[in-house]
Amino acid sequence: MTSPEDQLVLNHIYDALLKRWPETRIEPSLQRISAICDVLGSPQLSYPTVHIAGTNGKTTTSRMIDSLFRELGYRTGRYTSPHLETFLERVAINGLPIPAEGMIASYNDIALYLDLIDSRQPHPISFFEAVTALAFVAFAEFPVDVGIFEAGMGGEWDATNVVQSQVSVITPIGLDHMEYLGNTIEEIALTKSGIIKPESHVVLAAQPASVATVLTARVLERSAIAYREGVEFSLDRRDIAVGGQLLSINGVHGHYSDIYLPLYGAHQSINASVALAAVEAFAGVKLDEEVVRKAFANVDSPGRLEVLYRDPTVIVDAAHNPHGARALATTLASEFDFESVFGVLAILGDKDVLGVIQELEPVIDRLVVTQNSSDRAISVDRLYEMAIGVFGVDRVYKENDLRTAITYAMEQCTLVNQVSDGISAVVITGSVVTAGETRAIVRSIAGASE
Repeated sequence: MTSPEDQLVLNHIYDALLKRWPETRIEPSLQRISAICDVLGSPQLSYPTVHIAGTNGKTTTSRMIDSLFRELGYRTGRYTSPHLETFLERVAINGLPIPAEGMIASYNDIALYLDLIDSRQPHPISFFEAVTALAFVAFAEFPVDVGIFEAGMGGEWDATNVVQSQVSVITPIGLDHMEYLGNTIEEIALTKSGIIKPESHVVLAAQPASVATVLTARVLERSAIAYREGVEFSLDRRDIAVGGQLLSINGVHGHYSDIYLPLYGAHQSINASVALAAVEAFAGVKLDEEVVRKAFANVDSPGRLEVLYRDPTVIVDAAHNPHGARALATTLASEFDFESVFGVLAILGDKDVLGVIQELEPVIDRLVVTQNSSDRAISVDRLYEMAIGVFGVDRVYKENDLRTAITYAMEQCTLVNQVSDGISAVVITGSVVTAGETRAIVRSIAGASE
């Protein structure tokens, strides 16, 4: 429990970090993060690392890798982004957000050096670069046995790419952040392949042929060792189970059966096979099957097809691009038996908004459009116009804020459930920001109803 005094300090730290360049403003370079790491004594080199890049599935795969390592007895540090509700989530030690005193101490370790590097560089250190440096220090001070780092954007010039990873992981690649990463999926793949280190192990999720060609070329260029989904490892079997799924996986070094994963969606089974391959590559041997079963049984992934409420059923998912929306839609259609679905959509304006709406249309019966608190959020009126073009005017409603939209959808869903033999549900999606705010809103609604 964070004390009021520590919370005040944390608020001050977060405010100071937010005054820096936002993580959505990028000046592609490793100069600033390299400079801050140099003056800090290169803490990111004091422990072995696993580095994860890709378009979708990075955070969940990171959490799975973390759980596997912890079940094997490793002390872990996990760095992911963005956060759902508190920036402490980004820096996790042994599976839990860094405690307040750890965050405060780590920030104090780097604060003066941030100002020093700012004075020496043409561009200031960004929010993301500062938090990345903070994570490097926190993991060195803890200390951890292994660091697990999710790239923020891209790979080649991402601030996390000053690690010397023993294992690099590339999850499925799609079109996103095109203003920085490239106009084609091949250009994006080339940027993300920049995390591959010479003579390292590289775990590759299945990719479109053109992307696989780009990644394979980088693997060969770096004399790395590749483990490819569908070749060196694969998902052998997947069965839907209560609260999740039961998996069998052909790993890099052996077969694993009867793995219960308490997450929904075929895409999560792929993430599981990739995570297992990554830890096998790191260890160099087959893992104990019971250890693997325990690790996956303990995995959670907040904000990813997460059931927040039961009467009515409320599900939140952080899908923010067409690839993620497609995975959400596929899972709703194949793993749930809802009579109807009320959707709530709040999305950022710099995303492929139309693509997301089109992917959701087949599984959403009525859609409530709204906006989250981000200054990048697309306006309700513009989103309403775009949604009508896909859903038709009779299926789309609008509310000016997320809380009102969620409350409205839950009330309408409850009324339908009262007069129907089937079960209807509310699904809220569009952004990590939306997912984080939704979790807090639904908690407060649940608390008020008790």
